[in-house]
Amino acid sequence: MKISIIGAGHIGGNLARLLVKAGHEVALANSRGPASLISFVDELGAKVHPVNTEEAISYSDVIILSVHWRTIDSLPVFKVPGKIIVDTTNPYKDDGSLYDLGDDISSTKVVKHFPGGIVVKAFNTIWFKHLAENGNTKLALEERRVIPTAGDDKAAKVKIGKLIEDIGFGPLDTGSLKDGSRLQGVKGILYNKELTVKEAASIIKDLT
Repeated sequence: MKISIIGAGHIGGNLARLLVKAGHEVALANSRGPASLISFVDELGAKVHPVNTEEAISYSDVIILSVHWRTIDSLPVFKVPGKIIVDTTNPYKDDGSLYDLGDDISSTKVVKHFPGGIVVKAFNTIWFKHLAENGNTKLALEERRVIPTAGDDKAAKVKIGKLIEDIGFGPLDTGSLKDGSRLQGVKGILYNKELTVKEAASIIKDLT
């Protein structure tokens, strides 16, 4: 599959490595431009393609957004009808504190910034070192480290869930973008927890 990643930091960079190793083609963009990403080509080979942000948007129908939440507004607004936007962000300030969103969810900014896109919240609950090291394709899905997904489009969540499986983790559908984001957010019960899919599913079930 062709996949675009905007942001080559701890989460975006590790996702590029994992997805390329799983056989996918990855267009990788960051704020510093393609020339700053040549080390990824040296490391991963021809399946990673350093591009600018606009090229990343056009390259694939799956776009992983892995920039600081507070910097999203520095990006252009992209009209992306039908494309899946994977929101990996959390609403941290520079000093490590959280923005007060009231009753809103952080993905609202992503929805507004990518009109027409289908937003799926994923990869925001896991520490980058665990993302790099804890995937295991040899385990049964329910025994793998969970990476939950939230969104309003079932087919989009299934598609992202397959990518999660490809890199050795287990997906878990937490519901709508609004409801699932509350479980996956920084103050949610699934955030930064070392849980298997089975354990996380049990926690969610106990809430209903």
